[in-house]
Amino acid sequence: MWGITTSLSIIPILYFHNNLRSMPKIAIIGGTGIYNPDSFEIIKTIFPDTPYGKPSDEILIGKIANVEVAFLFRHGKNHQHPPSSVPYRANMWALKELGVEYVISACAVGSLKLDYKPGELVIADQFIDFTKCRDYTYFMDKTVHIAIPDPFCTYLNNIFANTAKDMGIPYHLGGTYLCIEGPRFSTRAESHMFRQFADIIGMTVVPEAQLARELGMCYCSLATVTDYDMWNDEPVSIDMVIKTMNECLEKVLKLLELGLPKIKKSDCDCIEAAKGCGSI
Repeated sequence: MWGITTSLSIIPILYFHNNLRSMPKIAIIGGTGIYNPDSFEIIKTIFPDTPYGKPSDEILIGKIANVEVAFLFRHGKNHQHPPSSVPYRANMWALKELGVEYVISACAVGSLKLDYKPGELVIADQFIDFTKCRDYTYFMDKTVHIAIPDPFCTYLNNIFANTAKDMGIPYHLGGTYLCIEGPRFSTRAESHMFRQFADIIGMTVVPEAQLARELGMCYCSLATVTDYDMWNDEPVSIDMVIKTMNECLEKVLKLLELGLPKIKKSDCDCIEAAKGCGSI
């Protein structure tokens, strides 16, 4: 029998303000390539403590296209956190404490389908969790069930899909992201199996999307396809991933610059799941 939750408040209690001039409502989680000093005007950097330890690295508070955002290096500036050891709970908690309501994740993924081609953008709408040893939830001492049938924010997804359409770049609105533990890539047998269930494959969307939902934040994944995983008779290498990501970087940055100002007030249901389980 499913457990019945009681009221539980886990909303962050603002351990830090650090005299921020204002609280950013939007956060970008990405790699060093997504951080562009030419278009990002830094206002402040913070490296807060949370009940779950430090986030991956300093959080940069600044502006992109005159929109105030918080930027967080998912793996750290020096790539010191592989996918399995990223402090996901600390990252999302810290962003929530800053007042963030919208989280945009920029990532690289492999394709499990021929029509999801390297160089194309996928705005995922579902995920399958195939990870094994991560800290998945803030509810470790309570029996709490949270509804997450649609784990990505339709409001944010539509904003970036419409922006990609206006830009004329190849994109897919919708796609199932299969998240594996990493840091290794799939075996050929695994890749053929995964093809039966998903469109793209990566290592970071879980538990980010789930934690965002528990905290009542909207979450969107902007995934750049870099390869065909292992099923298409061309083994994946990190050099291949980096090369394709670098080739696509300019359009991803432009997508953010054009899309961020369109984020106003969500009419989605992301926050309702958190309210329903008593998390906020």
